[in-house]
Amino acid sequence: MTEASTRRRARGGGGAARRAERTAVKIETAKYIERNIPNFEVLNEEALEIIETNAETVLAEIGVNFVDNPAALERWREAGADVDGERVRLPRGLARELIKSAPSEFTQHARNPEKSVVIGGRNLVLAPVYGPPFVRDAQGGRRYATMDDFNKFVKLAYMSKWLHHSGGTVCEPTDIPVNKRHLDMLMAHMTLSDKPFMGSVTDPSRAQDSVEMCEILFGKEFVQNNTVMTSLTNINSPMTFDDVMMGSLEVYAANNQACIISPFIVGGAMAPVSVAGTLTQVLAEVMAGVAYSQIIRPGAPAIFGAFVSSIDMNSGAPTFGTPEASHVTYGAGQLARRLGLPFRSAGSFCGSKLPDAQAAYETANSLNMGLMSGVNFMLHSCGWLEGGLVADFEKFVMDADQLGVLHGLAKGVAYDENAQAMDAIREVGPGGHYLGCAHTQANFKEAFWKTDLLDYKPFETWEEEGARDTRTLASARVEHLLANYQQPQLDPEVNAALDAYVAEKKASMPDAFT
Repeated sequence: MTEASTRRRARGGGGAARRAERTAVKIETAKYIERNIPNFEVLNEEALEIIETNAETVLAEIGVNFVDNPAALERWREAGADVDGERVRLPRGLARELIKSAPSEFTQHARNPEKSVVIGGRNLVLAPVYGPPFVRDAQGGRRYATMDDFNKFVKLAYMSKWLHHSGGTVCEPTDIPVNKRHLDMLMAHMTLSDKPFMGSVTDPSRAQDSVEMCEILFGKEFVQNNTVMTSLTNINSPMTFDDVMMGSLEVYAANNQACIISPFIVGGAMAPVSVAGTLTQVLAEVMAGVAYSQIIRPGAPAIFGAFVSSIDMNSGAPTFGTPEASHVTYGAGQLARRLGLPFRSAGSFCGSKLPDAQAAYETANSLNMGLMSGVNFMLHSCGWLEGGLVADFEKFVMDADQLGVLHGLAKGVAYDENAQAMDAIREVGPGGHYLGCAHTQANFKEAFWKTDLLDYKPFETWEEEGARDTRTLASARVEHLLANYQQPQLDPEVNAALDAYVAEKKASMPDAFT
């Protein structure tokens, strides 16, 4: 779908014209991925049943904690759970029964209807990195993130063809007071982009602000009847639901907005070291969280989340792109589908300090794992560095370019008359070549995925142009995209109403940096 385009088709031929066309900035967003390939499944029926039975045992016999939240405990009591202090034990089958009202897929509406996304089914929606306090680029190095950095990332996400979603806290702007920065971040998503976005979860009042700003942007009735935000609700694994995250979930669920119920798993620290043990805990935590969202409002959209990494047993640091994390993610996808819930996991995960070979290997493993495991919503799909502490500008565009590969893989293999290419095989015959045949001429523009970043020039040309490595190319692309950014139009009255809301909210409280 093309929102706008700065490209004009060149009149006349020549390599220069074709190169100009390839390098021109196009503000274009591909439709969310619709998989035509099978999911990769690692667990057989026996293993799935064992894990599901064990998860029910965890909920019934061990239970989960809902801390500092008396209202939640009372809701659980009324729903039929056994509440002992802050420990909530769910009789077998209770969570599953409550979860039945959660939709298996839903539409998250964007302010540009052409960019709305369907989350669930065989779809995959890609969103950028979330939460880093630091940013990095080739010029400034590693530093605390600012609001200017945040705005730049929103613009890059808006201009990235293969990203379907603007995300949420793409980086944490530390130059804005903690109690007010969510307002500026939401304004950026609402005004600098027209893709779907996420709401704030750092305090229930900020979740409410997110809902009210969406009511200005979309209209109050529309928000109550449709989903216009997703939000990330992390569980304090093992099996603890804190009042801040649950308070935000309560706001979003009550207003029909989507919550990603996501255990935060570092294997060996927040969950057992074994894959089956980790999956048991993940399933128990997700079932309790989604069930609670349905107590708040039956039918509220909820996503089965699983953030998974393993651990370096020497240093205690999280590790990414590992086979164990892949096994957990593949298995979690199977469990999510059996529950009938959309699935969130994977991303551009890596532990590297720079966008180097380690980052590329680990990121490639993590992205492909997400595609093959059946993920429906992939947060952190581009820009992640240093175990999630850093949002990197060069890696953002490097990853965003590679997301096009996921789109290509997900298409599967066509076998219609054109794809069979029998006319081409007949035309060329033995000993010929296909470069000039009619089939190639008719299909070459769309036949292969094309990078907007990587260098495939001959060595001599590459050397003449400065022998630039991928990070250097990415740095130039960041500058090029930001220089050519075009802000999407927004009704001036809506923009003014949002400005007034933010100004009033900021004036109502003193600055707080903790």
